[in-house]
Parts: sequence; C-alpha cells; structure tokens
Amino acid sequence: MTPLTHTEISTALKNLPGWQLERGAIVQTFEFADFVAAMAFVNRVAVAAEAAGHHPDIDIRWNHVRLALSSHDAGGITSKDIDLADSILHLTHL
Repeated sequence: MTPLTHTEISTALKNLPGWQLERGAIVQTFEFADFVAAMAFVNRVAVAAEAAGHHPDIDIRWNHVRLALSSHDAGGITSKDIDLADSILHLTHL
C-alpha cells in the first residue's frame, strides 16, 4: 500500500471532522461521560479495526480516548487509515 501525499491527506481530513495530522499519523481524542462509556467505545473500535485488518494506537485516560492511525508497514498514512477513521466516526453515535 502506498502512502498518501500531503495534499491527499489534507483533502481527506476535510471529510473527517475532528481528525488532524500529527507527527505522521491522523489523530483524534474523543471524550465520554465516564470510563465505562470510553471503554465501550474502545471495544467498538476494536471490532471495526479487526474487521478492517488495521489497528489504531489507542491511549485511554479515564473518559478520554486518543486514537492515532498510521500504516507503519507502508511508512505513512494510507487509504486504510482514512477508511478506518471514517468508520470510527460512525461508532461515536452508537
């Protein structure tokens, strides 16, 4: 898989509210009512990531979940990262 160009990433981020480019990854921090809600979200992300065969870096801090997506094997951000970020956005409404 080929890494996206900076222009391609910038264009894709316009359709991914809350996601931003940070040190070679696209990242977003989600806030929830409490730890249980944050963990429920992480579990939904895990199912989506496993189905996609692509796994984010996850940092959990009580009611905050920070996700970072990058295709390490491709050396940058690829369409897999963009697609998973889009899928994750839909999980926040469940």
